[in-house]
Amino acid sequence: MTARDSRRHLLLTLLRAALAAVDGRARTRAALEGRAGAVLARAPAVRVAAVGKAAAAMARGAHDALGARMASCLVITKDGHVDPALRSLPGVEVLESGHPVPDQRSLDAGARLLAFVRSAPPDTALVLLVSGGASSLAEVLAPGATLEDLRGLNLAGLASGVAIGELNARRRDISLIKGGRLLGQLGGRPALALLLSDVPGDDPAVIGSGLAAAGPAGPDGVERVVVASIKDALCAVRTAAAGLEVEVSETRFSQDAERLAVRFAHELHFSRVPLRVWGGESVVRLPPQPGRGGRNQHLALAVARIIAGDERLVLLAAGTDGTDGVTDDAGALVDGDTCARAMLAGLDVEDCLRRADSATALAAAGDLVHTGPTGTNVGDLVIGLKLAEADARAWLAAQPAGR
Repeated sequence: MTARDSRRHLLLTLLRAALAAVDGRARTRAALEGRAGAVLARAPAVRVAAVGKAAAAMARGAHDALGARMASCLVITKDGHVDPALRSLPGVEVLESGHPVPDQRSLDAGARLLAFVRSAPPDTALVLLVSGGASSLAEVLAPGATLEDLRGLNLAGLASGVAIGELNARRRDISLIKGGRLLGQLGGRPALALLLSDVPGDDPAVIGSGLAAAGPAGPDGVERVVVASIKDALCAVRTAAAGLEVEVSETRFSQDAERLAVRFAHELHFSRVPLRVWGGESVVRLPPQPGRGGRNQHLALAVARIIAGDERLVLLAAGTDGTDGVTDDAGALVDGDTCARAMLAGLDVEDCLRRADSATALAAAGDLVHTGPTGTNVGDLVIGLKLAEADARAWLAAQPAGR
């Protein structure tokens, strides 16, 4: 195992621990088996609607907890994010939809979701499971709004680097199911909303553009529980890194990716501890004809440019949902030789950053991180390591078998 391999292995071990701590299936099951499930105690049957990139995993968790009480379940999720075992469960309907840019399937899914909620029998409770991605995956448009309006809004937001909270507010303005409007259709029936948060403040009014939010009147008898957030992932990294000093950022990042790259590289370079951890979501302003990549890959490549030639530093940036932008990679893991490896492949790192084509450079360097769909979505995780090869090897050797 080379120095690069040992430190890479260490960071990937910590990433796996973070993802396990915010697993949508496990956190949903625990919530329904715990205090949150008391809301459903008097209902003889429960309908489950799950929307978002972690919808399939959350639906599995609901079935684990509810068993035969789960009378029916509607799952709306991103292409390729469906657990095959879910389709074999009785009463489960699965719809794959458009993300990050909505398409006609998003409108079809929104109509089906609205009908699913409206048609529940009076003695049936509703469990609404929401995770990031719900904004694009299901929509019912307000009168006068069109699919092109919706697509244009999403595309403009992605291209200009609008923060997720502001983009979700714009989406709510043209929606008949966001901002508390969906749960306004319950007519007093009991309901429980469980949410995986990928937004600042973990506010149900912002998660999924407020798909599980209360309406303008305020209290509505719906209990809302955030079952996991980026804070849980950060705490899991600290716990999993036992034996190493760790500095966990107290603030959630949300700035421009290249500015953040300067900050993270600076903090890591001057760090007195070997491990630094940050959570949040960066933004990238795209050129007219962007290449391949996502915000985590862009951030990682920008860091690689700054730490080029420094053999002490390694940094991982990844989306906890397992995807980054329009790619199937979660992010990237870079070191002081990343730029050199990309250059040997004939690529100009500065040019790749300028054209938002980070995936091309990182693929050439062998630095992309691929996890596949993770069953969660709590934002992005950045882990920086300043550690000698011998110390990384020693830490790995001390870990339990199977990690």
